[in-house]
Amino acid sequence: MSTFKEIGISEGFVEHLRLRGIKTATEVQEHTIEIIRNGQDVVAEAPTGTGKTLAFLLPIFENMTSENKFTQALIITPTRELAIQIKEEAEKLSLVKKINILSAYGGKDVEGQVEKVEGKVDLIIGTPGRILDHIKRKSINVSKIKTLVIDEADEILMMGFREDVESIIRETPSVRQTLCFSATLNSHGKKLAYKVTKEPNLFVASKRDAVLQSINQYMVETTDDRKCDAMCHVMNENNPFMAIIFCKTKNRVDELEEKLYARGFNCQKLHGDLPQSKREKVMAAFKNTDIQYLIATDIAARGIDASGVTHIYNYDIPDNTQTYIHRIGRTGRAGAEGEAYLFVNQYERKEASDLEKDVRIKIVRKSVKHDTDVKSKNALPDKKYDKRVNTNIKKYEPPKVKDGKTIIRKTK
Repeated sequence: MSTFKEIGISEGFVEHLRLRGIKTATEVQEHTIEIIRNGQDVVAEAPTGTGKTLAFLLPIFENMTSENKFTQALIITPTRELAIQIKEEAEKLSLVKKINILSAYGGKDVEGQVEKVEGKVDLIIGTPGRILDHIKRKSINVSKIKTLVIDEADEILMMGFREDVESIIRETPSVRQTLCFSATLNSHGKKLAYKVTKEPNLFVASKRDAVLQSINQYMVETTDDRKCDAMCHVMNENNPFMAIIFCKTKNRVDELEEKLYARGFNCQKLHGDLPQSKREKVMAAFKNTDIQYLIATDIAARGIDASGVTHIYNYDIPDNTQTYIHRIGRTGRAGAEGEAYLFVNQYERKEASDLEKDVRIKIVRKSVKHDTDVKSKNALPDKKYDKRVNTNIKKYEPPKVKDGKTIIRKTK
């Protein structure tokens, strides 16, 4: 691996990164930073946790100058959480080189954001809808930007933002540098990337080598009515430092959060129906390790950058292999080992088998006790983040047993 100095990063940023414990460039950074500094277009596909954000932020900061009176760079992200993550990283870099940054995403007061734009803005980071809203209000002007970044292009398409992104791009100059970064790029994502770039340099990291090999993966075969108990048993056994639990839907997140909270687990939920201010509080508490278990949907979890995540629990099987890689990539970051568990009910066995074939790894089966109403064995912290967010508190009722048989309750 190269040092940042060897790939053209100035001494101020090199020292800043060194003080943060970042001494050598990752694969994606090593292959793209110099190209971006030279003004060329890039399409890069690299898994979560490999340093994509710094791969485009560092050369963008190097190329920006304070003399320019117009916005120089625009970064489009699919989610508020990812926008916040990139903004926080950019703010750290601005300690080395003063750059005025505007974050534009839903959940924040538009008028308040407009007031912040009255001065010169060098870098704009935001979600498609809010950026387009600002353009229509004429509160921002992207007609002279030098660099456009589309981050997580596949998610942007999946979430239905293609028209918004294309509308934003029409407001930018035809002669510009365009960078597309994504953890995964399917055929539709690649089509968008190649449409908006010109003769791009292509970089594709080895997802399975970078992510899957550093993570110990386990599968627990259970039934839907026993899935929560099975997971609680594993959680008690692991007692992870920080963990993320993934569910397919918001309703499943709500339901599971109520169950785990009633059983004494230090948990909070994160999904799109929560007010933005509360989502930010939950994320801040999680990064501060006040929350042990974060229960989230896939979309809400995109952009979570918490370096201490040791365990991933897939309460619901993901829809596809790309989502699975996104999920488990939240642990095992920067070369550290992590653990990921997949809980599979009687209806998900075929999907789990197909997933194994696709990742070309035999996931280790783990047997657990099937006790009922398993509660947390680990005491909650004395003074931790204990405010439940936007939840109707319900007392958890364990499965009912009649004539020796468990009565299965339907879940949402």
